[in-house]
Amino acid sequence: MKENRTVKELQEEVDQYISQFKEGYFSPLAMMARMTEELGELAREVNHYYGEKPKKSEEKEKAIEEELGDMLFVLICFANSLNIDLQKAHELVMEKFNTRDKDRWTRIEDQ
Repeated sequence: MKENRTVKELQEEVDQYISQFKEGYFSPLAMMARMTEELGELAREVNHYYGEKPKKSEEKEKAIEEELGDMLFVLICFANSLNIDLQKAHELVMEKFNTRDKDRWTRIEDQ
């Protein structure tokens, strides 16, 4: 298991994987459908662990960690297919949270 990789390295790894197939990346609309499908699978697992819907005895045990990994993979594929640098996207959203939303939540030191 490779540890401590950057977001850029994750994007490169996924791109190397996808680049070995003629089909390449899916279209943005197909990618959105895949992401929605994976989100549904994650929601199902969260509901089994923390909600009121236990698994049926014949259902395979899947971990939330695996479902989050599936979501991350599809997110990286989506970003790569649109040439979006996820590190830059993260920095943009953090800037937004640290400026526009800086006083939105109760800080721990304010309690």
